[in-house]
Amino acid sequence: MTYKTLLIERRGAAEWVTLNRPDRLNAIDTTMTVELSHYFGALCENREVRVVVLRGAGKGFCAGMDLKEHADGVAEPPFGRGLAQQGTMSEIYMRMRRCPQPIICLIHGAAAGGGFAFALASDIRIAGQSARMNAAFIRIGLSACDMGTSYFLPRLVGVSLASELMLTGRFINAQRALATGLVSEVVPDDQLEATAQGFVDDMLATTPMGLLLTKEGLNMAIDSPSLEHAMAIENRQQLLVGRSEDFREAIAARSEGREPEWKGK
Repeated sequence: MTYKTLLIERRGAAEWVTLNRPDRLNAIDTTMTVELSHYFGALCENREVRVVVLRGAGKGFCAGMDLKEHADGVAEPPFGRGLAQQGTMSEIYMRMRRCPQPIICLIHGAAAGGGFAFALASDIRIAGQSARMNAAFIRIGLSACDMGTSYFLPRLVGVSLASELMLTGRFINAQRALATGLVSEVVPDDQLEATAQGFVDDMLATTPMGLLLTKEGLNMAIDSPSLEHAMAIENRQQLLVGRSEDFREAIAARSEGREPEWKGK
């Protein structure tokens, strides 16, 4: 598929995905919705790409929903069709969690509403010093419970801070996001790419199966009803990986004092 609102750059086994509507602060319009849904859906069948880096072009990461479409009447269909469109939009975030590739999100400038939700649905968030994030939905006449925010945010920062951000629509800056565990690191904006590359390199040094099963296991453990349930999943995963060619290669490489050569088998 040829994308109009996304730039896709392959670097080895990683893909760098740039939201590319800088004139609209990368606001999410109908075209971007369709394209992101297609992209993250296709990743589930793609074993050549092992890591995804998500970022925004221009002055900010993503300003959220494109309100101009609504003002122009483009995005105001009848209720039934509107509900379907809402489902299409929310499917993006579910596909981000379903895809086996870890997603590293680079946040600079504004990450508002649906853009904030993109960051929340990612696996690792790195903030530039200019980053400002908010659950903007409640400031434009909607509920702040949108695009998975009510699921992701309290799990990342706890209920108290999630309630503050969602009930007020206030922005959280990069330093407070770091202090509360919302992001892993804060760096100057011009160092975001280099910092992300370090994470990519570390991930690609792991076995393909081990990496994708770790994302899967983490997702399941977050909602696990018990320690026993989580450990049952862990035991299954270790049995699968322990019988792989890559695990045998890892043992051989360590004993021979060399770097392993992964085959993804």
